[in-house]
Parts: sequence; structure tokens; C-alpha cells
Amino acid sequence: MKNLLEYKFLIPIVLFLGFAPFYPQPHIVEKIRMLAAGNLNKSIDIFDLAWHAWPFLLLAYRIYRDLTHR
Repeated sequence: MKNLLEYKFLIPIVLFLGFAPFYPQPHIVEKIRMLAAGNLNKSIDIFDLAWHAWPFLLLAYRIYRDLTHR
């Protein structure tokens, strides 16, 4: 588990899975816009948001952990 939380692993995962597909716009951006507009109703859209958001959450946890455990 410790290797999973290394930056050399997390940053590529965030860039590729978090922002995929890159064109015309990343799914995470599309799903956050749908959430803000109140249009995130389908279960596949909710799953898609969770799937593209987990790398960002894991990276945020790692940054938080590094900043608080000095």
C-alpha cells in the first residue's frame, strides 16, 4: 500500500485516469458541471464521476498526510 501512495505513481494516474479522455473535455470536468447544474441523475454518470475523481482524492490525501506529519 505504501508504494501505491508514492508521488511517482499518483501523479501519472491523476494525469491519465483523472483527466481521460482529453478531447473534447475531460469527463471529470463534464461531470462536475453536471453536478453543479443538478443534472447528475443517471447512475452511470455518478459512477463515472467517482471513477475519475478517486485519483484526485488519493493525491489530496497524500499531500495532506505529508503536510501534517512533518
